Amino acid sequence: MNFQQLEYIVALDTYKSFSKAAESCFITQATLSTMVKKLEEELDIVIFDRKNNPVVTTDCGKYIVEEAKKVLFHSKQLKYISSEIKSKIEGELKIGIIPTVASSLLHRILPSLLEKYPLLKLRIQEITTSNIITQLKTGELDVGIVSTPLKNEILEEEILYYEKLLVYGNTEYSNTKYLSPKDIIDENIWLLEEGNCLTDQIINVCSLNPKKINSNLIFNPNSFETLINIVDKLKGLTLIPELFYNDLSEERKKNIKDFSSPFPVREISIVFHRPYAKSRLIEAVSQEIREIISPLLETSNLKNSEMIIAKM
Repeated sequence: MNFQQLEYIVALDTYKSFSKAAESCFITQATLSTMVKKLEEELDIVIFDRKNNPVVTTDCGKYIVEEAKKVLFHSKQLKYISSEIKSKIEGELKIGIIPTVASSLLHRILPSLLEKYPLLKLRIQEITTSNIITQLKTGELDVGIVSTPLKNEILEEEILYYEKLLVYGNTEYSNTKYLSPKDIIDENIWLLEEGNCLTDQIINVCSLNPKKINSNLIFNPNSFETLINIVDKLKGLTLIPELFYNDLSEERKKNIKDFSSPFPVREISIVFHRPYAKSRLIEAVSQEIREIISPLLETSNLKNSEMIIAKM
């Protein structure tokens, strides 16, 4: 027994004709007749009297047809309810996000997410990429927002956006808007603490050879704000992502220089281990991030050939 057979007997009861019922179900008359016969045999009951024209539903058959209508109604309700559940954004989503992304992303997306999805409870932690990976595997986190690619076969990655890496500080190329990575190799470069994923990306994409700037200073900052304050006072350069640049004062933006094409960019993705339990929540958050952030980034208008993804 299946839903199609139930649809066929309801149609036959309605139209009192095998040909008309078959036409309404978009099948041949022979197929409908065979399927109805099989259902009668399975139930061990005659549902239709075929000797009459038009076809007559037997007394016993009327009960079967009424029950079939109820089953079909409830099957449609299940599909409707399923659709409603998938579009209803409620529950808890545990998110881990790396600090170098959190500082320029969260204040942009949280107001909209909280207003749009009042039944969605967000539990957010600022933690390192390695801790995010560990907690995704143990189920302590549902998703992570990190710089990718991670090259971790256990985790799935969905790209949210790309953002340029920009040079901050005074350089000898003060009259030049564009710099190539090789132009800063010999400059004094201030970077975030050792092991930070963005630091590794910058070293790789710019082919830098990290060196001490001051022989009597060992300092590993962990925020962009600290970096640019140091650059302002002690000179040298640093690199910052595009979103953080958007938060700078107009005065500080004057100290920014862009690279030439292909532009070095970092890739930001949402990553997960077991997505299906929270798939609708993950999808809603991802879509909101893309809609809010993409218009703010120049990379949204660039071709892939115009970007170099900074590897870790």
